[in-house]
Amino acid sequence: MEFMSTLGYLPGAVYELQQRGEVAAGPAARGAALPAVLGGQLPRLNADQADAVARAKKYAMEQSIKMVLMKQTLAHQQQQMASQRTQVQRQQALALMCRVYVGSISFELKEDTIRQAFLPFGPIKSINMSWDPVTQKHKGFAFVEYEIPEAAQLSLEQMNGVMLGGRNIKVVGRPSNMPQAQAVIDEIQEEAKQYNRIYVASVHPELSEDDIKNVFEAFGPITYCKLAYGASAHKHKGYGFIEYASLPAALEAIASMNLFDLGGQYLRVGRAITPPNALLGPPAASAMPTAAAVAAAAATAKIQAMDAVASNAVALGLTKLNALGVPPAAALPTLAAALPVSLPVTLPAAMPVALPVTVPVALPATLPAVPPPAAAIPPPGVVIPPAPPRAETASAESEDGGAQAALQRKLLDTSPDTLQQQESLSISGQSARHLVMQRLMRRRVSRTLLLRNMVSPRDVDEALHHEIRDECGKWGQVRRLVIYNERQSEDDDPAHAHVKIFVEFAEPEQASAAASALEGRYFAGRTVRAALYDQDLFDHGDLSA
Repeated sequence: MEFMSTLGYLPGAVYELQQRGEVAAGPAARGAALPAVLGGQLPRLNADQADAVARAKKYAMEQSIKMVLMKQTLAHQQQQMASQRTQVQRQQALALMCRVYVGSISFELKEDTIRQAFLPFGPIKSINMSWDPVTQKHKGFAFVEYEIPEAAQLSLEQMNGVMLGGRNIKVVGRPSNMPQAQAVIDEIQEEAKQYNRIYVASVHPELSEDDIKNVFEAFGPITYCKLAYGASAHKHKGYGFIEYASLPAALEAIASMNLFDLGGQYLRVGRAITPPNALLGPPAASAMPTAAAVAAAAATAKIQAMDAVASNAVALGLTKLNALGVPPAAALPTLAAALPVSLPVTLPAAMPVALPVTVPVALPATLPAVPPPAAAIPPPGVVIPPAPPRAETASAESEDGGAQAALQRKLLDTSPDTLQQQESLSISGQSARHLVMQRLMRRRVSRTLLLRNMVSPRDVDEALHHEIRDECGKWGQVRRLVIYNERQSEDDDPAHAHVKIFVEFAEPEQASAAASALEGRYFAGRTVRAALYDQDLFDHGDLSA
C-alpha cells in the first residue's frame, strides 16, 4: 500500500482511503471485520449470541434510566431546598414588617391604652411591654405586632410623634437582628409596586364591600375590592384591599380618603407594601407520577444513547464513508436494534420515593388537548355596569338633565350624618359618585393655619395673642387662636419647647390666603413657617401632628 512507511507501520490514523481493487483480509484479520467497517455486511449471529446482545442492551438501558432518575431526583431536591430557604427568609421578613417599636411611653399608661391607640390601623396580634420587677411598672417602651405589614406601616407613618398620655411617643420599625432580611424586605416592596393596591383600615362593621367600592370608585375604575373576613363569613375584620386600574387613581384615593370620617370612624388609607397573597405561604409541591417519571427518564436515556452512538461514529471516522459511496446508516445499527423493545415500569429499589417535578426536554409525540380558557369572572364585590346605549332621544336627554340637576341639589344640600342615612343614600352613575365625593371631601378642606418657628416659649404672653389675631385678621375673621408648647417628654426643659400657633379662620379660603402670605416672613429675627393643618385633627384636639 502506498501510505505504508518505510518502517512497515502506519504513522497515524488514516481517514482518506481510496479503494482501487478487491479488499482481502490479511493473516491477522478477525473474520470480515475490515469489510464491515468499510460498509460490508456484519457476520450473522446465532441465537445465543443474539440473546446475549439483547440482554446486554436491556441492562445498559436500565442502568441509563436509573442514572437519569437519580440525577433528576437530586436536581429536584436541590431546587426544593433552595425554594424552601427562600420562602423561610420571605416569611421571616414579613414577620419583621408586621412589628413596630413604640418608645417614650408614659409610665402611667397601660397596655389597654396602647392597644386602643394602635388598633385603628389594623388587627393587633400581640403587644409586648417590658416590665420592671422592682418598680412594677413598664420600662417606657413596647413592641406592637400586627397581623399584616400594611397596618404596621400605617401606624409607623401616622403615630410617630403623637401626644399620648402627656408625652410624644416615638414609633419606629423594630430593630432587626437579621441583616439579610432587609434585602428580602426591599424585594417584597418592589414586587408590591407592580400592583396599584391600597390598604383601607378602620372600616365600620356595618359597611360591606359594595359600600366601600361605591365610595372609592369615584377616583377611578376598581379592578378588585375585598374585605378580610375572620371565622364568621358575615363579619369582616375592619380592613381590606382595593386595586385600581391606574396608579394615579390609587394615589388620589390615598390622599383624599385617609382620615376620612365614614360611618362615624376615621378611615386609615395607605399604599400596600406587599404583593397579593404574600402571607399565604408557598404552594404545596406536587410530585410527578411514577410511570411518568420512568417514561421521562427513558426518553432522556434514548437521547443520550443516540448521542453516544453518534460520538463513537465520529471517533471511528465513519462519517468519511460518504466518500466511498457507503451511507453511514448501513454501517450503524438502527435505533430500534440498539434499544430494548420494552422499558421497565418499576423504579429500582435504591431510588428514593420523591420524584422530580421538572419534565425533560423530550416530549411525547401527542399531547392532551388543552381545554379552552374559562371566561373571566370579576372578583367578589366588583360589579361591571352594562354599557349605556349610544343613541338617545332629545326627550330622554332633557329628562336626564332634569334628574341630574335634582340629584345634584339633593347631594349638595342634604348631609346624611347617621350611618343609616348614609347606607340608604342611592348612588347611581359615575357623575353621581363624583358629586357624592365632592360633597364628602368638601368637609375636609382645612380652615386652620399652623405657624411654626415664630416665637420662643419665653415670648408667649397675652400681648402675643392680640398681635397674632390682629395680624391674621387682615385675611379674614379669626374664630379661634391656640398657642401650644410642644415637648418631646415630661423631662424636657420647658424653655426648649417648640411653640406651635394654630389660627382657625371662618372660611378655608381665608386660611389658604394667610398661609401663602405668612410663609417665609421674618418675625423677631425668625423665619416663619406657615401651612394648613388637618381640620379633623384640630377639631378633635390633636395638636401633635
